[in-house]
Amino acid sequence: MQVQSLIMDRDLNLSDQYSEKLMHDEATLYDFVCWSRMQSEAGQELSAILQRKENERVAGNGEFFWGVGNAPSRLISALSRLKRDIPMYFSIMKSKPKLVDSAPSSVVIWRRFIDLNGEEKPLPPSALVTSRGNSGSGSQKTKHFALICRSDRRLELEYGRPFNHHMYRNAGLNGGLIGASQVTALLTRDMSVTNTTAQYEINLEAMLTGSYWVRLTDPSPLSESQIALYNCAGKISASDWNEFVSDLRQRTYSRTDSRGQLGLF
Repeated sequence: MQVQSLIMDRDLNLSDQYSEKLMHDEATLYDFVCWSRMQSEAGQELSAILQRKENERVAGNGEFFWGVGNAPSRLISALSRLKRDIPMYFSIMKSKPKLVDSAPSSVVIWRRFIDLNGEEKPLPPSALVTSRGNSGSGSQKTKHFALICRSDRRLELEYGRPFNHHMYRNAGLNGGLIGASQVTALLTRDMSVTNTTAQYEINLEAMLTGSYWVRLTDPSPLSESQIALYNCAGKISASDWNEFVSDLRQRTYSRTDSRGQLGLF
């Protein structure tokens, strides 16, 4: 049994090494885009979210964190280490926002993230990422993610630039089609598809930066008064924005500052 276990461990290690090599090879061979569909979230209309992200971008010297609900592609780690240029496209959703997103029963602010090396770190002082406090089933939300983006341009909606998602597939070894419920995805061009009609537009564009697409940790619930303040935030200076974010992150008890290696995603 011990010999068999050693053989299995060896095969698993070889498989992991082979998978890492394949991911590295794909990360160097193909061009990628990241695409996310956006709409109301955590009780905020899209226009308010964009103003919040613009405040964050200005205070963060071009960098902002965009919260998303799904985990990143396994290729993200390799791409971020290679510092590949990955355009980030945002498109307005076709469907109306769900009630749980437009009018959530609770809202949390996320305070830390796991970087590409698996280390838990505080979010930058300018980064403000929120989500509804409960999952679709009603249980407490424990997972959320963020795209780390950079833009030298003001964040505002644009129209008239078509994006045909049918001409892309999910990046990775399987290369599956983009699922209808897949809100955010890392994509590569599918050269076999040419004659289809674009159903979306690129309404906002940036570039991925840093660790690209990360898992968030340390959610803290916002009180009703904090939510009211958060919803009223307009255009403010960088220093005022950082102070505003700091105030929202504070709570009555502190978490032990854990800086251990947690394992990526």
